[in-house]
Amino acid sequence: MKKVLLLLAEGFESYEASVFIDVIGWNQVEGDKSTQLFTCGLRREIKSSFNQRILVDYLVDDIDPVEFDALAVPGGFEVYDFYKDAYDESFLRLIRMFNAQSKFIVSVCVGALPIARSGVLINRRATTYNMKAIRQEELESYEVNLINEPIVTDCNVTTSWNPSTAMDVAFLLLERLTSKEQSNYIREIMGFKLK
Repeated sequence: MKKVLLLLAEGFESYEASVFIDVIGWNQVEGDKSTQLFTCGLRREIKSSFNQRILVDYLVDDIDPVEFDALAVPGGFEVYDFYKDAYDESFLRLIRMFNAQSKFIVSVCVGALPIARSGVLINRRATTYNMKAIRQEELESYEVNLINEPIVTDCNVTTSWNPSTAMDVAFLLLERLTSKEQSNYIREIMGFKLK
């Protein structure tokens, strides 16, 4: 069983988190049944952007990356305190631990910023939210090579530039955990056009 950890900061964007839940879940129920997703945060209850509440499966400090195959990091909104959790040292340490074991790390939108702040993207290629220059400038401030493309992969880390890319990132993660054929099958039965 391939296990995905969905790392949620306070103020995470619900849509960006839900794509991973759905794609991995569809594969678990309708696909080859080889994937499973778990949630994680700094506290047991995390509020999303727009104040939706979620109870996570694990606390960050209880995670051993050896037990997981991938880490998914959705972005979020500053007004809902996203960066307070996303830049917490425990949050960043977990990202570094996944990277040290060469686990897949994927993010959507500003989910790339805590990955960059953790140091794992120094001198690597990445992208982030592209509708406001301030986020791209921040990414570059962490010694990251900003690539102005929708989805950027460098070694084990994939970043993307806004919520419109979320579903494609989730399917890309499923492809890495299973196969292109399996990912395309789930894409098709979920009603999305093959790319």
